This record gives sequence, structure tokens and C-alpha cells, in this order.
Amino acid sequence: MAEDRFEDQDDLNRPPSFFPYDGDAPDMEEDIEPGEPVECQVEAVFATHTDENIQRFVLLSDGRRKLPIVIGAFEASAITMALEGLQADRPMTHDLLKNIIEKLDATVDRILIDDMFNDTYYAKIWIVDGEDTYPIDSRPSDAIAVALRFNAPILVADGILEANSQ
Repeated sequence: MAEDRFEDQDDLNRPPSFFPYDGDAPDMEEDIEPGEPVECQVEAVFATHTDENIQRFVLLSDGRRKLPIVIGAFEASAITMALEGLQADRPMTHDLLKNIIEKLDATVDRILIDDMFNDTYYAKIWIVDGEDTYPIDSRPSDAIAVALRFNAPILVADGILEANSQ
């Protein structure tokens, strides 16, 4: 059962691995204080070949620091299309989200990459509907693709940017 996954977990403040593994738990990184949000721009989407694999990255920058984030092929395409002002013949997933949000008379106010755990970034999309604001959990790549479609600010917590920038 799902509850069994938590029985041996000493620290319930840390999420368990999505895929159970055998052996000792990996060393956990130090907690990062998120700090204030810093506005960043998408500098580029690029790919690198390692052995037989291709890894894709989106590079964010606040003008001084650069933060590369590993993303999937579809998200790389969605971000690139938004950056280049291109549109598919039929709505892609991020275009569909934009259409739904707009039909509900809402908008995306901003996105915020605000957490990191086990080398995985976490983000929120802030949707504004009248006087109500809703933070929606998201993968950073999806949040960035949506933000670009709304011309919404892309924010990164300063502590995340400082600890992981190149």
C-alpha cells in the first residue's frame, strides 16, 4: 500500500523518492533559503549530447547569474516556439492552457521557481481571476512555456538562483 512507503522514513518533512529504491538513501543537500523573488529572462534553449543521450536545457538569467534547468524535448519545443513567436497549426498543450485561462477571464500574473529538492526544481504559476489569485504547482519548464505565452514575469527565488547559478 502507499502508506507502506512512509513506514521507514524517519524525516517526514522530506518527500520520499517517487520510485522506491533499494539500499541507503542518498545524501540530501542542505536546505536552501529561498529568499526574495528575482526576475529572470529566458536566454536560450539548448541541447547537449552525452553518449547516446540528448539533454535539453533552458537557460534563465537575471543579467548577472545564469541558471540552467534540464527540460524535456516537448517543453524545449514549446519554449522555443514561444520565444520565436511561432504557433503550431493546432494548439499545443501550453496554448490550450492559455486558451482555457483566457476563456475563464483570468490571466497569468507571474511564475515563480521557488524550491529545489534532490536536484529537481519546483515552480508555481500564479493565476489571477478578478480579485482572487491562485498559485498552481507546476514543473518549471511548463511554467516557463505558459509565462512566455502570457508575457508574464519569470521569477526565481534568490537563494535558488545563488546556490545553483553558473
